[in-house]
Amino acid sequence: MSISVAVSGASGYAGGEVLRLLGNHPGVTIGAITAHSSAGSRLGEVQPHLHSLSDHILEETSAENLAGHDVVFLALPHGASADIAAQLPEKTLVIDAGADHRLEDPAAWERFYGPGHAGTWPYGLPELPGRREALRGARRVAVPGCYPTSALLALTPGFTAGLLEPHDVVIVSASGASGAGKSLKPHLLGSEMIGGMSPYGVGGGHRHTPEIEQGLGWAAGNPVTVSFTPTLAPMSRGILTTATARAVPGTSASQLREAWEHAYDDEPFVTLLPEGQWPATKSVVGSNMVLLQLAFDEHAGRVIVSCAIDNLTKGTAGGAVQSMNIALGLDETAGLTGAGVAP
Repeated sequence: MSISVAVSGASGYAGGEVLRLLGNHPGVTIGAITAHSSAGSRLGEVQPHLHSLSDHILEETSAENLAGHDVVFLALPHGASADIAAQLPEKTLVIDAGADHRLEDPAAWERFYGPGHAGTWPYGLPELPGRREALRGARRVAVPGCYPTSALLALTPGFTAGLLEPHDVVIVSASGASGAGKSLKPHLLGSEMIGGMSPYGVGGGHRHTPEIEQGLGWAAGNPVTVSFTPTLAPMSRGILTTATARAVPGTSASQLREAWEHAYDDEPFVTLLPEGQWPATKSVVGSNMVLLQLAFDEHAGRVIVSCAIDNLTKGTAGGAVQSMNIALGLDETAGLTGAGVAP
């Protein structure tokens, strides 16, 4: 039996990527496709690469138009999902690609997003300990942010194994311009971006900081303090995260590598590369794959983990489809690929 799926925010990058993946999913039928300012347009006008869906007319994003489907993907701006989700039936699987339901701490939400914490849903990053079990049978799922996906997968094995100190965690990530969404912004013009990189959200101001601390705290069993700095790289898609943390005194390089191998040996979309080979964003474009490598700086007593993902696939839409598969008891890999696009 085919599963009926509706996708909101379909004119944006995240919504378009959800549709791209669902178009190759053997178990779903795509129903309502909605947007806001683009409502009434053909999908092909705003997402010309989605050839098989190009004649679909974008409907207005409303609970009424999204209701009546087995699954609803909400690819909406932060703060816009909670109201619509509250109007959908409890039996509907609602997958929120925004931030509305990721954080457990209302104070953290209010500090970084404003008033109106909407509650917390099961977290859609199944590779974290215990999260896959929480997703099975769930009817509400919060998709992680793209930066937290890369940062948490980079460092969680070390905290789970008790090999890393919870203080002085430093994470620097470079992201392509699609991470900022599709709205026109002067600093994202090609003439402004090409040939250079720039930081933003410096000094603990980026909204993904509490989400990263929350996830690493789950792994460590105690609060973890993170200094996170995002940077904008002159590419369309991809994230390269460099995450470092102090190793517990007496920890060896072999212990560290064994912890990451143990964590990810059976994961279909996470690969710890052979020693000496380092991740590159070019290798994961269009795929749900996560590439990792680590090194131990014995002089500084720190582990350094490099992680590459496609911010739109594993960082957003791929994680959403993977979570849907788990929640509905489908093959976890359905509709997803671990193969990137080259050159």
